[in-house]
Amino acid sequence: MVLDTDLGMGEPGSEIDDGFALALAIADPDIKLELVTTVNGNTDVETATLLSLELLDRIGRSDIPVVKGAAAKLTRPAMARIAPKEIAEKYGHRKPSPGFAAAAIVDLVMKNPGEITVVAIGPTTNIAAALSLEPRFATNVKELVMMGGSYLEHVTWGSGAEFNVRTDPEAAFAVLHSGAKQRWVGFDVTLKVHLTLEHAKQMKQSKGKFSSFAGEFTEQWIERLKRELPGVHSKESKVDSCAMHDPLAVAIVTHPEFVKWKPAFVSVITGEGEGAGMNVTDLLAAKGHHGFEQRKPNCEIAVSVDAEKFMDFFLNKVTKL
Repeated sequence: MVLDTDLGMGEPGSEIDDGFALALAIADPDIKLELVTTVNGNTDVETATLLSLELLDRIGRSDIPVVKGAAAKLTRPAMARIAPKEIAEKYGHRKPSPGFAAAAIVDLVMKNPGEITVVAIGPTTNIAAALSLEPRFATNVKELVMMGGSYLEHVTWGSGAEFNVRTDPEAAFAVLHSGAKQRWVGFDVTLKVHLTLEHAKQMKQSKGKFSSFAGEFTEQWIERLKRELPGVHSKESKVDSCAMHDPLAVAIVTHPEFVKWKPAFVSVITGEGEGAGMNVTDLLAAKGHHGFEQRKPNCEIAVSVDAEKFMDFFLNKVTKL
């Protein structure tokens, strides 16, 4: 597996679920994580790279290469960001592997046709770039699994578009129309799986190198959600948990039964308008419904999740690190 991530793990004030996704990819014995690539999104790509190196070292897997990827969306290179000074000073003592993420992904997939699953838990800029570099990438990758979009429920704030897709709509459009086998786990489903304050306390008390400090970051992130997003990440007025968006995308690689899937024809509104990044999800046309043009599904989308089964699996694996 390749994990493509905009990892933040709470620094600087960013979401924590990317770090948990990386930890789960290592903790699941049925996954062989070959490569970590980074992308601009939740954090700038430099921060994501340095934090990925730091997290792998803490888990004891600094042998896994990390390659830095796209610093900005495909069509707006001038929007590239650099790491804050404090991040560079705190974590800059580790260096990523040479090269560029898209090329590294293509190289690994083309050397191992039909064997590599690429899981993208940030904007899909690197994946779109890989498709541009090598047209045969789409037929040689085993599967693309993306955490992104929202399909059967509407995102209820901002532009109405999910963050990963909204950050680079053109990249998401390119991936969806590439012909590659792909599954998308959307925000409308990932929002139903939660890590609670009680879980965080259990992690802090554990002896694991990862889970002890991850528990602390979880508490800090939930406290931020209480201040900034009451009622968004929890249906309760008192926010006492945070959604595990990205770990669910990793988990379904080996346990697709955790979610229910439907074939769909999905596209994305591109450009800079108010609706940019919103998904257009067509279930009827994909089925050849009367009165609609019959179109072949271009992906599968998650439509529901067994949250209890997923959380049991997730906590069992991650708390041992």
